[in-house]
Amino acid sequence: MAKWGEGDPRWIVEERPDATNVNNWHWTEKNATPWSKERLHQLFKDFKIEKSDIECVVDTVDKCTGEATVNNRKGKLIFFYEWELVLKWSGRMIKNSNLSHKGKLTIPNLSEENDLEDVEITVTIDESNDESETLKQFMYNVGRNHVRHQLGAYIRELKEEYSKNLILPKKGDEAAAGNAETNANLKDANNIKNTAQKAVSNTSVAAPKSSNTSVGCKLDVRTLSMTEEFHCNANDLYNALTKAEMVTAFTRAPAKVDAVRGGEFVLYGGNVVGKFEELVPEKKIQQSWRLKNWSSGHYSNVVIELEETSSSTMMTLKQTGIPASEYDAMKINWYRYYWHSIKQTFGFGTSISDAL
Repeated sequence: MAKWGEGDPRWIVEERPDATNVNNWHWTEKNATPWSKERLHQLFKDFKIEKSDIECVVDTVDKCTGEATVNNRKGKLIFFYEWELVLKWSGRMIKNSNLSHKGKLTIPNLSEENDLEDVEITVTIDESNDESETLKQFMYNVGRNHVRHQLGAYIRELKEEYSKNLILPKKGDEAAAGNAETNANLKDANNIKNTAQKAVSNTSVAAPKSSNTSVGCKLDVRTLSMTEEFHCNANDLYNALTKAEMVTAFTRAPAKVDAVRGGEFVLYGGNVVGKFEELVPEKKIQQSWRLKNWSSGHYSNVVIELEETSSSTMMTLKQTGIPASEYDAMKINWYRYYWHSIKQTFGFGTSISDAL
């Protein structure tokens, strides 16, 4: 995904010499996938695990599929990574140094959703006999902890490496203040896994209130209307917006979606929350919708209407109650992080006739 607002001159503000992301206000994203793949291969290249009369080695990474991205929104770092790894290992009993046994370690779920101790590591051996089973048991009881230590090193280094340039100094900041800000965000980034999990499982969405803030000041709000065409039927698009597994797929982040009247939704690690107010399958979705950083208790009203044609589905969105300061970004963000992502993830940008 690209930067929110990329290419729009209204997002270039001349308060910094480089005119870049003033005060870290806009959402920026770095692709950490190439760096991650290289680092994971390095961490598991000839990695030795020894104890008493047993010597085992993680020889190499056999499979490394997934992705990693790092985002900054208003000075807050958000890390997303999801990897499936298969490692080749070999081992021997030191007293029988001429005989080596080989196997694999499979890690299907290394992601920010899981704490390290919850990451699944499966140990297998190519050929089973008394000696190889002893080595396999050693890798299960001892080796997995060493592997988790290396995975922890990857996560720590990812956060250190990609925190360097995402948090930019504000206008007039002294160097020491900039360093303090970066350090604070690094500390926050190190806790992002637990924060995201708590947001998905525990976030409680308050009932929508009026556009008055808690201190009694009326909030300046605006209304957004937009239309988008999707090359799919209305049922598929409705499901993409209401099924938890499909929302998780196109947002590329854990999602809580309870698509019933009064049901809550929590997206993007708790940055987008709200309630379903009305649901008409294949026709209409009405939500109370807010960003986490909006004034406490303030919700916008989102109405999404679907109209299926012979070759596509037209989606019309109307959002009222958007804080004026967020209005310019909102249209871009709906397109980039909802409509474009849905089309890219599910192929809804391809016409139905072309797909047949």
